[in-house]
Amino acid sequence: MSRKKKKPIKVPLREATLKRRLRRHLADMGFTKKPDGTLEIEKGGKEVVRFLHNAERNDLLRANKTFIAQHAPELLKYFAAGKDIDPANIKPKLERIKSETWQGDLFRFAALTWAVPVSNGFGRRIRYLVWDKNNDKLIGLIAIGDPVFNLSVRDKKIGWTGKDRVKRLVNVMDAYVLGAVPPYNMLLGGKLVASLVRSRDVYDDFKKIYGSSKGIISRKKKGARLLVVTTSSSLGRSSVYNRVKLDGVQYLEPIGYTGGWGHFHIPDDLFSELRNYLRVIRHKYADRHRFGQGPNWRLRTTRAALAALGLRDDLLKHGVQREVFICTLAINALSILAKGKGRPRLKGLLSAEKVAGLAVKRWMAPRAERRPEYKLWTADNLKFLLNEQRLPMQSATAQA
Repeated sequence: MSRKKKKPIKVPLREATLKRRLRRHLADMGFTKKPDGTLEIEKGGKEVVRFLHNAERNDLLRANKTFIAQHAPELLKYFAAGKDIDPANIKPKLERIKSETWQGDLFRFAALTWAVPVSNGFGRRIRYLVWDKNNDKLIGLIAIGDPVFNLSVRDKKIGWTGKDRVKRLVNVMDAYVLGAVPPYNMLLGGKLVASLVRSRDVYDDFKKIYGSSKGIISRKKKGARLLVVTTSSSLGRSSVYNRVKLDGVQYLEPIGYTGGWGHFHIPDDLFSELRNYLRVIRHKYADRHRFGQGPNWRLRTTRAALAALGLRDDLLKHGVQREVFICTLAINALSILAKGKGRPRLKGLLSAEKVAGLAVKRWMAPRAERRPEYKLWTADNLKFLLNEQRLPMQSATAQA
């Protein structure tokens, strides 16, 4: 009996169309290809980076259009106008968010106002709202989650080998959301929010939630302790995260820049097309679920699609470098991570309340005196931030 031959998989005619669409999208964003095949933007600057993120941000706003319409009436009341703030009496409070709560909705809503789209995070996650108890208004947001596996400046700073990283990365988290909302951001509220990462509250919350957790694959208890939190700027060098120092203690230390690889310049609709193409050719990455795959799953999926299309993965080297910062919660954090032994020395790790008090005195109250324009901020301004924006590349490069 002859075996019935399997029908060959039909690759759609749109393969060539998909290639053209990808190249056209990159050209529309202002990218050109260098002789070595990598991408470049003719002029740099933060306005150009905002432009590059604009398509992704508009995708996100469109996807959340119904959510915004439904929740805006109830959530807008938590955002301050300039007249609501008494700079001398700002009293920050850290609140951990529990799942399926209105606080979670508020976090999501507030994050949609930012110029650079906010990630949902991956794997382990802890999220916070930072409140001003003086007026019950929102100051800012914090979210820490599993870090990227490959980050050379972090590994060099710690002194890790590849094996060290595999064993001890469980003690590191990344602050993938970290900043203040208007008008508190005008008062250097971003520095306040960033400094709260290095607090005893965050250390204890991590220990309570993940200290006894088991590895997804090994099923063994990790005994994780939060020793280091990394974060990176969205717009090149960060003026907010630099010089975050209180009472002689460095809360965030700049350690270098990322290599300029990523996928932010591939919008959701184009990424969906790339995944659909992988499904058609029955590639293993087509429907691999995010859970358990780490924060690089989208990068790997995009790279696989490019390879299947016969394109070089140099298209993922956008050249936009982010400044990376490291926050050590224990005095001997780097030593423990490098050697794999030691008890965390937490001397000087203050409560969130004490850290906040120092930050208000150090940055926010003086800033209010020097820059009183925060008083002009109104609730209508916030609504504008929830609208899609079209940023012309010409004006962006002119301002850079």
